[in-house]
Amino acid sequence: MTTKNENIAANRELVLTRIIDAPREKVFRAWTDPELLKQWFAPLPYTTSFAQTDVRPGGASLIVMRSPEGQEIPCPGVYLEVIPNERLVFTDAYINAWQPSEKPFMTAVLTFEDVGGKTRYTARVLHWTVADREAHEKMGFHEGWGKCADQLAALVARL
Repeated sequence: MTTKNENIAANRELVLTRIIDAPREKVFRAWTDPELLKQWFAPLPYTTSFAQTDVRPGGASLIVMRSPEGQEIPCPGVYLEVIPNERLVFTDAYINAWQPSEKPFMTAVLTFEDVGGKTRYTARVLHWTVADREAHEKMGFHEGWGKCADQLAALVARL
């Protein structure tokens, strides 16, 4: 039997899963090392112009994407949970030192599971409202996060 809370969560969630041909340590590192993040994080033709991470619960991150036209898109957040090579949880509900953001949008739960030397990479993105989830889907969540997952896979194959 599905509970009301499970229905609410399902209506606010977007999920992307990929098998990446690299050990999970490399995939996790690509998510946490700023120099590596800049190489894959934004779906081309967007780029990542800046990345700063403090990878610990309560640590802040700031990743800035740049559109082909030069528009800077800052993505501040705070890490909620960090289990090296297994799980990374972050949110934009806070921006720095538990300072609330103006408009929380999402919490991302990333898991990195070993599958015979490869990694089952799952990105679950939980939104504050159904409207936020719908907006993220219309912005191109599946295409954009899918491109980024492909770029991530290509990068870790070279590490």
